[in-house]
Formats: sequence, structure tokens, C-alpha cells
Amino acid sequence: MEEIGIVTLSLIIANGIVTYMGLNDYTFLDKFSFNVDQISVNKDYKRLITSGFLHADWTHFAFNMITLYLFSRGLESSIGIPAFLILYFASLIGGNLFALYIHRNHPDYTAIGASGAVSGLVFASIGLFPRMEIGFILLPVFIPAWLYGIAYVLYSIYGIKSQRDNIGHEAHLGGGIVGLLVAIILSPNIVITNYLPIILILIPSLTFLFLIIKKPHLLIVENPFSKSKKVFTFEDKYNSNRASKQSELDKILDKINKKGYDKLTKKEKEKLNELSK
Repeated sequence: MEEIGIVTLSLIIANGIVTYMGLNDYTFLDKFSFNVDQISVNKDYKRLITSGFLHADWTHFAFNMITLYLFSRGLESSIGIPAFLILYFASLIGGNLFALYIHRNHPDYTAIGASGAVSGLVFASIGLFPRMEIGFILLPVFIPAWLYGIAYVLYSIYGIKSQRDNIGHEAHLGGGIVGLLVAIILSPNIVITNYLPIILILIPSLTFLFLIIKKPHLLIVENPFSKSKKVFTFEDKYNSNRASKQSELDKILDKINKKGYDKLTKKEKEKLNELSK
């Protein structure tokens, strides 16, 4: 059995530390989790990465880290540390960008977890080592990696369309696709040697992506776990945010007109400077 790589160990430790901080401090969790409004309107892009180191509970953390450990051992040693890091973070960001697109009209949609990055490792492994077998934790059952990949894609598509649970299927599918594409870029020859499993995984995935981009009415996603059932377009969110800022600015300017700039509090002066930019 191969020993755990230094990068894999570092990622597991980093996930553990950040998850611990998030579970013990809601403010920390809220500040670094994936949130549609914070990313698309307030441009808080760090959340695309930081949310991937937070987990909802220790079971969620354990499942992702066990999968990370199982699939990273062969990858880290075979493709090297720089490529492994590119693969991991490209899958993490790609999965979250896909989730951002799917839920662009759900302003309060939030998510956390390393699932997108881990899915990228799983799909990259399938592309690079198609003959490998995948087992299930605590069950003596093994199936071909490519068959697992096909089942995973179909389940993710069903999960995105049905929205019957609070699992981030979008990040899973997006991260998995990005991971496989990165594997192809790193080792282009696998397109020839492993073309069948790659085609079987990519065809349904890319077909689904094409359909939701060209025919978005086919993807009617009403997030049942959001605080509000109302759907807002990006323009609605932008205009609402702009109106809110204008209202704050008007109040401060009105106070200056009545009492003078010197009567503003330090906080009001800072807010005026911020809103005037």
C-alpha cells in the first residue's frame, strides 16, 4: 500500500482545521461559505475556495477525506505535486462555478464541502486508470471505475434536476468534469488509450451542460432549502443592492446638509468614503 503523500496529508489537515473553526464559530462559517449573493453581487470570490475547506459535520468531513485519501495516493505520486494541486483546486473552483451558474437566481443558496475537489480526483483517476476498481466503504463490493463514473454522472444530473435533497450535486458534477478535463490536458494520450470510459462519462455530462445553457427552461430549479421561495434574477439582485447603497448614501448626505460633515461619526465617514467609490 502506498504511503499518504505530503500534499494529501496537508489538505486533510487544512480541511480538519478549517472545519473545526467553522463548526465552533457560526460567524466564521458564514464568512467563508459558498453563497450566491456574496459571490455574484458582492464579488467575494474567495468563497469559491474557502467553502471547499468547510464541512457541515464530522461525518461529511470524514466521507470526503476518506475519498480524498483513497484516490489521491496513486494520483499524487504519478502526476506529481504541482499537477495534483492544479487538479485539486481547478476541480474545487470549477464545481463551485457550476453551482453558481445553476443557482444564479437563488440569492440565499449556500453550500460547503470539498466534494467538488474530491470528485475531480475521482474522475481524473477514472480517466488515467480506467482499469482500477472502486470499492464501497464497509462493503466487500467492487465495480469498474468507469461504470462508477457513468452512474455518478447520471445520479448528479438527476439530483440537480429533482432537487430532492440538500446535496451539492452541482459541485460534484462540475468538479468531476473539470477533473477529467484536467487529466486529459495533463496526459493527452489517455484520450486514445482510454477513450471509451472517457466518452461514456463526458457525453451525458456535456450534453446536460449544453441543454441547460441553450435551453435553460428545461432546468427548473426551485431550491426547497432556501429561506425564501422567491426567485430573483441577477438584475434584480444588482438593482436591489444598488438601491440599498443609494439609500445609505442619501441618509449620510442629508445629515451633512443639515448638520455638517464634522457631525458625522467615524463609521459614517468610512461608509461615505466606501459608497463614494
